[in-house]
Amino acid sequence: MQQAASMLVEEFGEHWLDAWSTLDEALEEVRGSLDEGRISLLALDEDGSVLGWIAGQHNYARVWELHPLVVRGEQQRKGVGRALVQELEARVREKGALTLMLGTDDEDDMTSLSGVDLYEDTWRHVTSIRNLRGHPYEFYQKLGYVIVGVVPDANGLGKPDILMAKRVGGD
Repeated sequence: MQQAASMLVEEFGEHWLDAWSTLDEALEEVRGSLDEGRISLLALDEDGSVLGWIAGQHNYARVWELHPLVVRGEQQRKGVGRALVQELEARVREKGALTLMLGTDDEDDMTSLSGVDLYEDTWRHVTSIRNLRGHPYEFYQKLGYVIVGVVPDANGLGKPDILMAKRVGGD
């Protein structure tokens, strides 16, 4: 739990300042992922060190939410996150989920959705989204997730939450 919590603070600290600013807040998140009705998965190296962590929670009758996903910085872009997401998809599918959804905030001007009034011509902005500085929404797109909406000003004026989802069941 300590390793996963430390990763939340370290990896989210640069672009998501309001995420988990203290180790205590991060530990609370990790502990909460062990509650009934949630799923918590770790990726470990051969020595048992945590490479990544993902959690999911049941939201609607047939919808689960991926929250959060974190991969140790030096392990990013090596398939750890992909493997964790795919395993979470399999687990929620086994529980009868049709959809896995997530929110990926833009608090740090990483996309073209940041700093604009998304209440004006919302879908024009969403359909023309551009990744300006390595925002993770493109990682999720590569895994088959699509942008299904936004929450304008979710993190302050001009700081939206980008909502994404993927059908994982019902084949």
